[in-house]
Amino acid sequence: MNRHILIVDDDPKIAQLIEIYLTNEGYTVTKANDGLEALEIIGEQPIDLVILDIMMPRMDGLSVCMKIRETKTTPILMISAKDGDMDKITGLMTGADDYMVKPFNPLELVARVKSLIRRAYLSTQPQQPQDNIIRIQELEINKQTHSVTFDGRAIKLTPIEFGILHLLASHPGRVFSSEEIFEMIWKEKYYDSNNSVMVHMSRLREKLVKEMDGEKLIHTVWGVGYKIES
Repeated sequence: MNRHILIVDDDPKIAQLIEIYLTNEGYTVTKANDGLEALEIIGEQPIDLVILDIMMPRMDGLSVCMKIRETKTTPILMISAKDGDMDKITGLMTGADDYMVKPFNPLELVARVKSLIRRAYLSTQPQQPQDNIIRIQELEINKQTHSVTFDGRAIKLTPIEFGILHLLASHPGRVFSSEEIFEMIWKEKYYDSNNSVMVHMSRLREKLVKEMDGEKLIHTVWGVGYKIES
């Protein structure tokens, strides 16, 4: 399937560079110059992934990201010249799935795009129908449809949040370290001071507690990692 990617950046040279590399990989590309134009495009046509700059006129990338997350779980790759840890954490906390610092290697960006799309839309291993659904009391996790419900109510999760939840729920009682979670979900080598797991885990737990009427599902084993009780 030919995936449709939206590039949102007010720098035409960067947007054009990204477009060239993505079209060479067979993706359909649409470009937006600012956040408001991006939201209009997303409202009018199906978009499979958004590459989103932070510093833009009319509406910045963080605001766009939060607006998208109100209704959609479309993968978002945030790009920015800001390289501080808190800048990355802020980007991820607003709902981005990944964060890259400018200037970046276009080939690495393409690799990140492929990884996000694969995680969001493709099942890496064929499964039997009975293996697709995990139930924990009133919580139901459906691997085939990438959907989560609690007592019949849908819980909207991003692809990475879903991946973390499914990983822990598939191994109740087992403790996973941040390094293990990162390498199993991101399919990349873990590196020191990587805050990605912590940020996504925080956002996932916040959603679950809210939707599960305050019930705590994911537990922290201090100094070791995270688990869901068996």
